[in-house]
Amino acid sequence: MSQAARPARITLRRPATWLPAIRAQWITSLRFRTTFITVAATALAIAVTCVFTALAIHNNLFSTSRDEVLGQAQRAVIAAQDVIDTAEVATDGAALQQVLFDARRELTTQAGTSYYAYFRVADEASGIAPPDFSFLLEEGDDAILSEGLRDRVRSSDDGNQWWQSVGLQIDDSGDAVPGIVVGQQLEVQNAGPYEVYLAYSLEEADRTLRFVQGILWITGIVLVLLVAAISWFVLRTVAQPILEASRTSERFAAGDFEVRLPVRGKDELAALGRSFNAMADSIEAQITELAELSQVQQRFVSDVSHELRTPLTTIRLASEMLNDRRSEFDESTARAAELLHTQVARFEQLLTDLLEISRYDAGSVQLELEPSNLAQLAEDVADSMRDVAGRHGSELRVVAPGGYSPVDVDPRRVRRVLRNLIGNAIEHGEGRPIVITIDSDAHAVAVGVRDYGLGMSPEQASRVFDRFWRADPSRKRTLGGTGLGLAIALGDAKLHGGALELWSEPGRGSHFVLTVPRVPGQSVTRSPIPVEPNGSAVEDLGVTEPIRTGEDLA
Repeated sequence: MSQAARPARITLRRPATWLPAIRAQWITSLRFRTTFITVAATALAIAVTCVFTALAIHNNLFSTSRDEVLGQAQRAVIAAQDVIDTAEVATDGAALQQVLFDARRELTTQAGTSYYAYFRVADEASGIAPPDFSFLLEEGDDAILSEGLRDRVRSSDDGNQWWQSVGLQIDDSGDAVPGIVVGQQLEVQNAGPYEVYLAYSLEEADRTLRFVQGILWITGIVLVLLVAAISWFVLRTVAQPILEASRTSERFAAGDFEVRLPVRGKDELAALGRSFNAMADSIEAQITELAELSQVQQRFVSDVSHELRTPLTTIRLASEMLNDRRSEFDESTARAAELLHTQVARFEQLLTDLLEISRYDAGSVQLELEPSNLAQLAEDVADSMRDVAGRHGSELRVVAPGGYSPVDVDPRRVRRVLRNLIGNAIEHGEGRPIVITIDSDAHAVAVGVRDYGLGMSPEQASRVFDRFWRADPSRKRTLGGTGLGLAIALGDAKLHGGALELWSEPGRGSHFVLTVPRVPGQSVTRSPIPVEPNGSAVEDLGVTEPIRTGEDLA
């Protein structure tokens, strides 16, 4: 994995790195993403199961404890009522107090709780009715004996039980434990009905519930960790061959055609390895065959070009001699001698370009770098082509706000690129001014060549660097181009690690921008000259109005 593609790492002491690192792992690691989803789904399922189980256990424990408490309270009240009913009828307060005392003792013995209270239901005063009594249950305490519970007990005259969940204070720590208060009426002879309340602590049930819940959550956490470990191990086992396949594919794509995947076993991953190796063998064979054909083709072009140079030199010397003496010939013969000389020169240039293209195809082109002033180079090329531009009615204007500091380039190749671009602008500039702009920044130096001719459509602009392609085949070349100039110019730009970009619009002309880095080997990310022009001093002169094309006229 390259340094740029390596995911961010988590630094425990820097929380700010956690989220970016997790996001990077999520994007780049199938193992991390699958493990995370598996663990998250498992944790959710276990959490739901634990909550459901805890609620079920809680409800079952509470229901069981409530039914036990209600039954015990019912038996205690019945036993106390039997004590009162079997006692002799008391006619004074002391005797009645003793009866109620015996009933209370029986009540607490049968109830099995030390939290109890009883209150007389009737509000009118009585001289013999025993007074209210409460042990650890305070009257009017809304947390223990609420008014709602007491109202229901007072209004109940058929022996019904009423209960309520409460929090009981069983010690001085101030912590409340869950409990249940059960209320029922007790009929006392000669005194009327009494409210009887018994409170039961559910501390044991609550302790059992907490223990069970703790076991459930600990088991759930352990299960999640086990699932995470098992998922990671299984995915590591499965993903390791996939990772090997990915690394092998990267090496194969980088040009190491002999690399292969190790095949172990007979499972699906082994089948994948065999398929990959078969594909790699087929691709390697095809690439080798294509490379051999390419070498044969390049050797053929090179050999033919070299073999043609000797007879072509002889023909060129003969054509120059005939062209120099064409004034001695009749008109048709003189014209033939002139055409012969022109086409021989074009043929010689074509051979030179073909040889250069074959060198690019063979990858045997070498740069001869030396510190050069691109602004000076552009001005020199523009000066050498002013006469040609003048014959076509165009004016070359050089604007150089930057580009004077030396950069390491191959000056011969840069001159050739600029000659191609300026010659192309003269050819298609329709006699309008041509602006050559040189500018630079801290990272790159650029030269832009802008013409105001017919321009090209997007489809034409996308093919302008193709070999031997012409936007208008019917248009006659006036500068003797071979159709390979822009292709060679693009190759020269890439050879420098730079770029050659084009903007063109029908009726508004074209703009070629050559950009080379200041430091050889660095890549160009942004050009100092915008490819799409945003106006210039030449446009302000009013001599570059858009040309009305056939589409505009239609």
